[in-house]
Amino acid sequence: MQISAVDFFYAAMPVVTLDADGSQDALLVRVRSADGAEGWGECEASPLVSIAAFVTPRSHGVCQPVAASVIGERLESPADIARLSENVRRNSMDLLQAAHTWSGVEMALWDLLGTQLGAPVWQLLGYKQNIAKDPYASLLFGGTPEETFERGRAAVEAGYGAVKFGWGGFGAGSLDADQAQLRAAREGVSEAKLMVDAGQIWGEDVDAAAARIPLLEEVNALWLEEPFSPYAYLAHAELARRSPQVALAGGEASHNPEMAKNLIRFGGIRFVQIDTGRVGGIGASKEIADFAAAEGVTYVNHSFTSHLALAASLHSFAGQATSTLCEFPAGLSELAKAVTATALVPDEQWQVSAPTAPGIGIAVNLDAVAPYLREVELRVDGAVLNAAAMSVGK
Repeated sequence: MQISAVDFFYAAMPVVTLDADGSQDALLVRVRSADGAEGWGECEASPLVSIAAFVTPRSHGVCQPVAASVIGERLESPADIARLSENVRRNSMDLLQAAHTWSGVEMALWDLLGTQLGAPVWQLLGYKQNIAKDPYASLLFGGTPEETFERGRAAVEAGYGAVKFGWGGFGAGSLDADQAQLRAAREGVSEAKLMVDAGQIWGEDVDAAAARIPLLEEVNALWLEEPFSPYAYLAHAELARRSPQVALAGGEASHNPEMAKNLIRFGGIRFVQIDTGRVGGIGASKEIADFAAAEGVTYVNHSFTSHLALAASLHSFAGQATSTLCEFPAGLSELAKAVTATALVPDEQWQVSAPTAPGIGIAVNLDAVAPYLREVELRVDGAVLNAAAMSVGK
């Protein structure tokens, strides 16, 4: 197959708030072959910047648009996707949004290839089995401890055996305020696993993070996620030494495999969380999953947008028996719900698996997304640069 077109669909909720909710807008990617076949992916980043990274005029030899490494190329096997990934890394090394843009394109290439070969992506990655994962409800802390309690209780009543709370001001105020939120979370989820996401709130302040460790131990938290900037390897390592009971988790901000590997090598994390829509796609995620397994670190997907992104992320570690937790977005926006024609649903054992249909295995519902689509036109000297599809039918 020859890659003939890459179309971007930018969609957003009518009102986008300051909540740390990545499902408020979306950038869907459709890759088309010369013979009319297509595949779909999703970028997890600022949509307009990601579109620009695909079409921007080149600045020099290693600051080229992502399109230069994709359009017109051949796609016959997983080796071609790896080749294109390396081309993007080299040709767009000075284009910082390139990894996020490429992530969505790369997903779509796997979807296209799997559809054409009649195989799910996890098989194309070399996995022999598709091992079910235990989903945890991924929630924001409530505005009050009472609201946090209700959110936790609702998640457990829905069937979740693990719940993660994050953001919502946690770590930005007093220890007493954080303790009240943590106790409410624990009471709400009862005996379920409890995890906490600090959203990089402490920068590199190890003492501020360490002050919360006794509070986390009190509620038997499994992990503390993203206490620091993703580059703060020494801060992670020092906090890991101070926190033998509560594990550290991180990696979602990685936009290439080496960033995630360095958190494992130098940061002392015990759970590495990877966003397939940021890190370079499915192949990059699989590379990190393999590395983590060899280092005795548990791989977990980071997914807080649509079920297209969730399904893509599951393929990356579908065959890993030692990594069985799956982040499952439990409070999606109406836009995110509209992206796919069907949703992934836990089975009777309350587990989820990567789809077994060819490709990523979940269909995009453009008709449902249409009310959220935004018109975008990028011009230089009067010429329209972007090939983004802005409405259904283009």
